[in-house]
Amino acid sequence: MLLTFCGHQFEALPSGALFWRAENALLVADLHLEKLSSFARRGSLLPPYDTGMTLRRLEADLNLTGAAEVIALGDSFHRDEGSTTLLPADRLRLAALMGRARWTWISGNHDPAPHTLGGTCAAIVERSGLTLLHEPKRNVAGGNQQGIVAGHLHPSAHIAMNGRSVRRPCFVHDNRTFIMPAYGASTGTLNILAPAFLGLLHWPTLEVAMIGRGRVYPVSPKRLITGAEW
Repeated sequence: MLLTFCGHQFEALPSGALFWRAENALLVADLHLEKLSSFARRGSLLPPYDTGMTLRRLEADLNLTGAAEVIALGDSFHRDEGSTTLLPADRLRLAALMGRARWTWISGNHDPAPHTLGGTCAAIVERSGLTLLHEPKRNVAGGNQQGIVAGHLHPSAHIAMNGRSVRRPCFVHDNRTFIMPAYGASTGTLNILAPAFLGLLHWPTLEVAMIGRGRVYPVSPKRLITGAEW
């Protein structure tokens, strides 16, 4: 599905990535690599397969788009130490992916420190009039900044239709701030009607695109409902 934001056109992919064709760049947010291994070290016995699943998803998106650049918008690792705990097979897969494209790691609240995996580590990226960062900000310099592309909030849309309700990750923007869904295989979601989104998005210009089975669908904001979080 094509989304236009601040004069730029993006392809919203069913994986949760954005392909910026004009820049030949793939944007992903909140990979949370090594999340389950982090849980395991803290006593939760969960199989640590999420990193491999996320990297395979990323490999498929690079194959699909042919992107020459990957920009990861923060929380790429669930903890800073996650960059050192990759299984050998996952480390090799990530190295192979980084050998195919320029790579920028934007710091997040889960992984604020730079690492030595390669690529470029940065707090923000300025590109063609847009600002790419991890956490969307409110009331900067007297008002919301324009042209922000961020992650952090793991947005989802909960809609009611034909007597049923469906909740799925989504892309959402108001032509000032664009918030991407979480890309990682083990990440949860937050309803875009939740308090955390208040003041970030201008409702009259809201555009919502929900991730479905193999497709991304436009959603009317009028269909959005509140519901239990997960």
